[in-house]
Amino acid sequence: MHPAGADFRARYPDLKSVIAGDVLGELAAAVEPAAIDTSEVDFLLPVPNPGKILCVGRNYRSHAEELGNEVPDYPMMFVRFADSLVAHSKPIVAPQASGQFDFEGELAVVIGRRARHVTRGAAMAVVAGYSAFMDGSVRDWQRHTSQFTAGKNFDRSGSMGPAIVTIDEVPDVAGIPVRTRLNGVVMQEGSAADMMFDVAALIAYCSTFTVLEPGDIIATGTPPGVGAARKPPVWLRPGDRLEVDLGPVGCLENPIVGEAAS
Repeated sequence: MHPAGADFRARYPDLKSVIAGDVLGELAAAVEPAAIDTSEVDFLLPVPNPGKILCVGRNYRSHAEELGNEVPDYPMMFVRFADSLVAHSKPIVAPQASGQFDFEGELAVVIGRRARHVTRGAAMAVVAGYSAFMDGSVRDWQRHTSQFTAGKNFDRSGSMGPAIVTIDEVPDVAGIPVRTRLNGVVMQEGSAADMMFDVAALIAYCSTFTVLEPGDIIATGTPPGVGAARKPPVWLRPGDRLEVDLGPVGCLENPIVGEAAS
């Protein structure tokens, strides 16, 4: 039992409330380190109820180059819905409506403090930690209009996890590697240092147009190697297994299944 008392779980029923209560450090200090058999763990989304999931498109310079895009003046922003994501080890669903289901491994930033009009220099102080993110993209639906919403929000088409690693554990965010493996083969490889808009710049930008709240998520973009840019294209299929490996942040793994007939 946590030394704060039996009411700790009642006061902080999920990780979002722990983040909002600014007691992550207290909780970590109270937990005895132990080896965990992850095969016995039922993983949940690190933040099951985020107020916002803000995503950045074409933020890696080398990814923009592989798509033939110019360097943007501002971050390309879109949103995902919470129910479009599943947790680590849970099945990601390849939709019936398309055969162009693509993978995008990313670094996700979890906001730890309420923030508005944050300067770039002060931005990292509002970060709680990091997690791995798979921004599953249904490419033909993404191209229906200039807005990405439809192609980025198919039911259970993305994932996040396996956990949140606090910012003190990863002091050099630019050094975080981002690798995506499909059935054991490396498809994407880069690092956060390749971002055109780094984590601090994204927080400053986003906090200018919206209030960032504890538990909000910013998915920071993907390195080169996506399926759509390959010749021939590589699409996710039922039976595939996907890994988004962020080194010290953790490795997010998910099987791909087909969408059940309704």
